[in-house]
Amino acid sequence: MEGFRVLYWYWWCLALVLAALEMFIPGAALLWIGGAAGVVGVVALVFDIGLVAELVLFGVLAMLAWFLSRLLARRDPDDTQSGTLNRRGEQYLGQVLTLEEAIVNGYGRARVADGIWRVAGATDMPQGSRVRVTGVDGAILRVEGT
Repeated sequence: MEGFRVLYWYWWCLALVLAALEMFIPGAALLWIGGAAGVVGVVALVFDIGLVAELVLFGVLAMLAWFLSRLLARRDPDDTQSGTLNRRGEQYLGQVLTLEEAIVNGYGRARVADGIWRVAGATDMPQGSRVRVTGVDGAILRVEGT
């Protein structure tokens, strides 16, 4: 490989390319591997270690970065793995709510967090009654008096 010299900024360009690819392939740990390329670029700037040593260093750092990214992803799972993420109503099972609108003929409305949900109850109840969520039927919360 005489005559060919990898300059430190080549590594930084590789780091930027990998970071940019992470935007199109999220979760692929390319950002971490790009970080490894950036570190190799810093080492190449400070020390003249040669292309082979730079490639070995990049390979080792890239593997370490990939394993570290997998380890951190496993330790901190995101909410997308929650069983009720797409079933919001089930998150409210067992909660006690206050009726914003009386239950008449089986239906009324109750405040849940910052929203109003339609509720269904077996008996009519006046506005302001406290009810417990016992079930979910689509976008309707099944409630009973407390």
